[in-house]
Amino acid sequence: MMYDTQVVIPAEIGMPTLRTTKIDLTKNNEALGMNLDLIKERREQAAIQEAKSKKKMEKYYNSRVRDTSFKPGDMVYRSNEASHARDEGKLGPKWEGPYEVKESLGKGAYKLKDYKGNEIPRT
Repeated sequence: MMYDTQVVIPAEIGMPTLRTTKIDLTKNNEALGMNLDLIKERREQAAIQEAKSKKKMEKYYNSRVRDTSFKPGDMVYRSNEASHARDEGKLGPKWEGPYEVKESLGKGAYKLKDYKGNEIPRT
């Protein structure tokens, strides 16, 4: 199965069949040697193809992602799932707030404060 060789059933080894008698071991060994020589090139080609595919997927994703960033002083809402404040079922509010952005920490993380000026924990 590997390297273009066929699997031989143990019964065929003890009792010669057409398939086992017609095999040329020197040709088979040469073919295996050539395949082993080409394996490095095939791996390189696969790595190049994988990199192209990943680049294409990244380009597709980045073309559809909307980048949002907030500055200190902006008013925002926070997802109710993020805070785990209350679970009122499917008819409950999905967002809580509004909150004011106190500080931008980078990579979409912000320090928030409520309308009274109290800092919101775990933000």
